[in-house]
Amino acid sequence: MRGHVRLIGAFTGFGVWAMLATGIRAQTVGPDYPVPPSIEYGDLYRDVELAAIFADSKTFPDLIPAASPAAILLDYDAAKGTPGFDLASFVNQHFSGPTPPGPAVDPAASGQRLFDYVESLWPVLRQSAMSVPPYSTLLPLPYPYVVPGGRFREVYYWDSYFTMLGLEEDGQHALAADMLKDFAYEIDRYDHVPNGNRSYYLSRSQPPFFALMVELIARRDGDVTYVTYLPELQAEYDYWMRGENEVRRGGAVRHVVRLLDGTVLNRYWDERRAPRDESYREDVQTASQSSRPASEVWRNLRAAAESGWDFSSRWLADGKSLSTVQTLALLPPDLNSLLVHLEETLSQAYRLKGDAGLAAAYAQRAKRRVDAIQRVMWDAEDGVFTDYLWREGKTTRTVTAATVVPLFLMVSPAEQAQRVASTIRTRLLDAGGLATTLIDSGQQWDAPNGWAPLQWLAVIGLRNYGFTKLAKEIATRWVTENIAGYQREAKLVEKYNVVTTGGEEGGGGEYATQIGFGWTNGVLLALGSLYPDLKAAAEAATPNQPVTSVR
Repeated sequence: MRGHVRLIGAFTGFGVWAMLATGIRAQTVGPDYPVPPSIEYGDLYRDVELAAIFADSKTFPDLIPAASPAAILLDYDAAKGTPGFDLASFVNQHFSGPTPPGPAVDPAASGQRLFDYVESLWPVLRQSAMSVPPYSTLLPLPYPYVVPGGRFREVYYWDSYFTMLGLEEDGQHALAADMLKDFAYEIDRYDHVPNGNRSYYLSRSQPPFFALMVELIARRDGDVTYVTYLPELQAEYDYWMRGENEVRRGGAVRHVVRLLDGTVLNRYWDERRAPRDESYREDVQTASQSSRPASEVWRNLRAAAESGWDFSSRWLADGKSLSTVQTLALLPPDLNSLLVHLEETLSQAYRLKGDAGLAAAYAQRAKRRVDAIQRVMWDAEDGVFTDYLWREGKTTRTVTAATVVPLFLMVSPAEQAQRVASTIRTRLLDAGGLATTLIDSGQQWDAPNGWAPLQWLAVIGLRNYGFTKLAKEIATRWVTENIAGYQREAKLVEKYNVVTTGGEEGGGGEYATQIGFGWTNGVLLALGSLYPDLKAAAEAATPNQPVTSVR
């Protein structure tokens, strides 16, 4: 190893009672309702979102209807043309919630130490949804899970890996293992891990971290973990590679792209060409600013949401305007490095099972992908791995923190890793940690923001290649930023402004910065495990202290 029911496309009614099918433990789960509300409610949904009845577009799809969608639509058709009709009143009469309301994450108490505060948040962020109210968009799961916090009141795919790192460090192995079981259930039920456990997220996934989650749990539970989850590992791979046998040279099918020389790589993609339910009004507005067909803009926005980097200048043709989003035209180095790891994990799992033929086949697939990443995604001038414009046959020349993922997964050769380390040191390292990009576009996955998962990927990636001093510097600056924010505001948040050293919240994007926060907490604990001095500084930090430096 290097370092570390088909559903969408034909929505048909609501689900049935399901049972966890992996060989772990059968567990009954209540019915799901997989049709997204923008389809269920049609004109009503569009009218509510475009009227901006709720400040956050995600509020309406998270509400619980008082009757079936069909009955509510009948009422709407009968009422909307009547004198004095009030849409907000109609919504209040026919919907309640949101359900679940989301975890109430309060700031820390005076004198509460930072690590004690993080430990106190696990029960708050822990949610359970073995059954859901009728016609809820929340998808039931058989085991408890940890949500990020704030408006994110459901479990998210790639977030959870970094949350699980913290759970393992904090003695919560059983909860981390339960989250892995939940993702295995989703793969069994829906053929993939959706972006989050909501019906409106079923049309896409997120960065494929399932194999890394299996690896994480296997460190405690042993190699049997790989064999136990082999069916789901294979299904995850099949999802990302669906269309491989049909795609022609110079073309794309779903997530799969075949270059003119026959090389197969992957992109982000989404089943639907419509505004995102959770950002409906915003997507309609974005498409109105483009000369392209609205459906093309919407699918590119959705594909960017699958990346987890929603949104970033790396996806934008002009580097600044969201209406120029071109995610489907790009082959990302971080996604393809994750798929190398998945291929290698499949090779290992088949070897443990005793299937030498498939073990060798997946090892060869991984090797081919590694060769392709090094060949087409390497920007020698800037010293980074970067996104590849597959139709144009060239890189985008964007310098982003995505360049650390090939190091994290040891896809990079040593010479390229040395260049990446130099670029990080001179261009991406800011006062509060690793910058996301060099561009301040107003999007949240751009400067001046820094994000916990990118700090972890960079630290481990640099350590993998012996750049221990730089790795420690990133960790120190990031933990100092977390501590400073905690001392000033008595909380941890999803992103930080890393241009400053005072723990200032990050900004930009479609919503206010959220408190919680799952992956920030997890990475903080994991970095503390790597560096005892940082752990000691974080353990001693309390709110309302003068801001201090770890240095």
